Amino acid sequence: MIFSKAGFGGAVADFEAAVVAQDAKRSGKAFIRLQETFGRAKETELFAGGPRLAAVLEQVPPSPRAVVAVLVGACVERGADAERCAPGVLAGLRAALEGAVAFGEAWAATGGGAFPVPDDGEPGEEIVERTGFEAAVGWWTLSQWEMAAVALLNHRAVRAGLDGAAAVRAGLDEEAAGAGLDERAAGAGLDDATVRGQADSGRGELLRLLTAVAQASGQELRCLSYALRVLDDEPLVVLHRPSATGYLLRLSGIGDNFQLHTLLADALIGGGHVAGRAPSPQEVAVCRETPGQVETAGSFELVAPDGDRLWNEGTPADIPVVDGVRLLVLDEPSYARSWPAGRFFPGMRGDLILERALEPEETERWFARVSPAGELTG
Repeated sequence: MIFSKAGFGGAVADFEAAVVAQDAKRSGKAFIRLQETFGRAKETELFAGGPRLAAVLEQVPPSPRAVVAVLVGACVERGADAERCAPGVLAGLRAALEGAVAFGEAWAATGGGAFPVPDDGEPGEEIVERTGFEAAVGWWTLSQWEMAAVALLNHRAVRAGLDGAAAVRAGLDEEAAGAGLDERAAGAGLDDATVRGQADSGRGELLRLLTAVAQASGQELRCLSYALRVLDDEPLVVLHRPSATGYLLRLSGIGDNFQLHTLLADALIGGGHVAGRAPSPQEVAVCRETPGQVETAGSFELVAPDGDRLWNEGTPADIPVVDGVRLLVLDEPSYARSWPAGRFFPGMRGDLILERALEPEETERWFARVSPAGELTG
């Protein structure tokens, strides 16, 4: 075949046609051209190319499939439609995780030992003999699938589409309109387990597979784990113990508790509600959507209702749910600490909105649900 078009757009068209025709020789040549031409791709080529490559991912042979997924993710990072690209990439991620789980089981059944460290090539013959080809490729390419998936999960619409959380939350909010804060998350007649079970059906399955891989391999794919745990439009009750005040906030797109910490300090201290060190506008901006990092300092101790410490290195999903709402206690910091303020996911917009201060009676009811101040147990 004579290539009819040059550049990345032509490579996409040739690769797409060859994959559909199951022409290994043509698809191999086009696969090389995809990688060679991506860096010079025009914006229009990226916008069109990402979804087209994502649509044929399932038909691509296992070994190069992950590389094509990375190219799809790179197209999304440069403006391609993340929602159109998501189904193919997330299906491939799940297949890779399932393969990696099977790899761990086969590896343990054939003598165990430390997992082999994937390299840039394909898994060797000895490894394939122990685990099977598809399982070996699942483990071998998992870091590439992580890279591709995180590029898409940066987008709120993809996260909502993954698990249907937006629909569940919308129905819950409609039913809860006008209800008291205690009923806010349960106003639709759903207990927390039911809501979470519906909202996390797709996301929860990916996390289950990821946990199994981490336990078997001893290696954590932290970026993927954190991306899958990002909360959106999530109510958060915060109790500030030193002032005996409470607040209702709503968070979205926050990757870790360092980012949450800075945004909490801005909302509560910067907003004049409690005393302490307020972060600068620059510190806050980089935690929302401005690129870069700015040095900041801690203003609180983040504490769970049962008295356990909640580490800045964790995520907002670590905050326990009490009566259908995540409940966080803020104490005075036990020691001085500083870190570069910013976002765990530079491509993800973060937000924390203070909806209102709680009435004294509400605050008292919430404080009745938490352990007294004391030595941290976490």
